[in-house]
Amino acid sequence: MCGRFALTLPDDAVARLFDARLSNDSATAHGQNICPTQPVLTILSKAGERHAGPMRWGFLPHWYTTETDGPLLINARAETIATKPAFAQAVRRRRCLIPATGFYEWTKDAEGARLPWYIYPPEGGVLAFAGVWQVWGAEDTRQATCAIVTCAANDRLKALHHRMPVILSPQDWPKWLGEEGHGAAPLMRPAPDDALRFHRVGTAINSNRASGDGLIDPLPLGTG
Repeated sequence: MCGRFALTLPDDAVARLFDARLSNDSATAHGQNICPTQPVLTILSKAGERHAGPMRWGFLPHWYTTETDGPLLINARAETIATKPAFAQAVRRRRCLIPATGFYEWTKDAEGARLPWYIYPPEGGVLAFAGVWQVWGAEDTRQATCAIVTCAANDRLKALHHRMPVILSPQDWPKWLGEEGHGAAPLMRPAPDDALRFHRVGTAINSNRASGDGLIDPLPLGTG
């Protein structure tokens, strides 16, 4: 799964990376502790043009009458996304990219304490999570919402968690965004083992209120 991630680059820089036009309404969450229900930067394609803009991280199916009318759908499993009523239409017609500079997973020690790990590309840069989106609500409640697609973890990340986000390489972006027709299902696979690195970080990130620039710093050697 993916329940927390980081995006430390400004929106305009990310939009340029994805060759997308940045929305005027670009009030998105940034920093090293982006959490569910926050507005996250997304990339989608309309009429052959890419657009970058905010969506609520937490997919709201059309039958929800309020934002809390059902479970918080921050992830969509690749194995069942095409058959789940909440996501079936979205994965066929409404796919997006969700940029990130890294994300987090947790293990537990012998006493059950949650130990956070930061996962990121070896050379830095930006990851592109596969996402699906849905416009929900009417009139003053109308908003775009999204979920991150997940798959089984690759062999390297299995030590931390059995799931991981679907991470798309630049050559796969046009297919996922629907710019090269249909048939995006084969893209929903684990990233190669060498595509990511990880290290332990401090437990401050366990709080969704944590902020600052040191959350992704590796723990000093010998720290438990």
